[in-house]
Amino acid sequence: MRAGRAAVAPRAGQSLFTGLRDFLFPAACAICREPLGDNTGPSGCICTLCWSRAAPLVEPICSRCGHPRLSPNLPRPLAAASGTADCVESAARLPQCRWCARLPAFVRCARSAFRVDRGTAGAMVHALKYNGWKLTAVEMARRMSRLPFPPDVVEERTALLAVPLSSIRLRERGYNQAEELARGLSPHWHIPVWSDVLVRTRNTRSQVRLTPSERARNVSSAFSVADHTRSRLRGTHVILVDDVITTAATLNAAAAALADGGVRILSYVSFGRAPDPGDRSDADLNSNDY
Repeated sequence: MRAGRAAVAPRAGQSLFTGLRDFLFPAACAICREPLGDNTGPSGCICTLCWSRAAPLVEPICSRCGHPRLSPNLPRPLAAASGTADCVESAARLPQCRWCARLPAFVRCARSAFRVDRGTAGAMVHALKYNGWKLTAVEMARRMSRLPFPPDVVEERTALLAVPLSSIRLRERGYNQAEELARGLSPHWHIPVWSDVLVRTRNTRSQVRLTPSERARNVSSAFSVADHTRSRLRGTHVILVDDVITTAATLNAAAAALADGGVRILSYVSFGRAPDPGDRSDADLNSNDY
């Protein structure tokens, strides 16, 4: 009996401490800074209102690269506009996707969950990447896990690989935001994270203010595959994970190293997708025809 009471006492003290802490220092949303209360997801970092304001990439998207297929200058397929069963076939007759041309032949497909140029998704990436909100990756990865990949990708995907940070940025942040997203995805997709495969061989400039061609040159040959992992990679289909896809220059450079290291094929997944010239405008997105 005494042992049972002794075990209850620390739990009661912990509960009292937690209640007092939450009363004096209520948890706030990482995005809007409003008190969370019960209005939160599993990681306890982002409120449901902020999640409702995130802007997903809307259909129709390219079946390969996952980028919105239509621009203001391209007519919408009649079948898609009318909602008939011929929508998929009609979408296949659209002009060749501009964005797909960026992907190497050994990249099977790419998917992203949200736009970062509108809504709250950009702020979520910023909170994870720059403000130390590491736990936001749990909820962000959960949304990424719901992305529709082609059946062959779902069947073949072997492991998740995060795009590695430079040693300087890793020391500054204390963690790799892409790896946190990969670790969040792993239990949903039931595949492991291979963190010992891809190596960043040199520090690179920030990509933020660079043009597409400058981005490609900046990360060219910036990655390599660890020699002891090459036998494990041979013949696999791996998923490269990053926080945001802009021009895909970084992912393509990492993918090239993996292809040289023995990977058969790759796919990409990210939480955010940056806009591209010619993407659908707000008027397109808000039109009743879309």
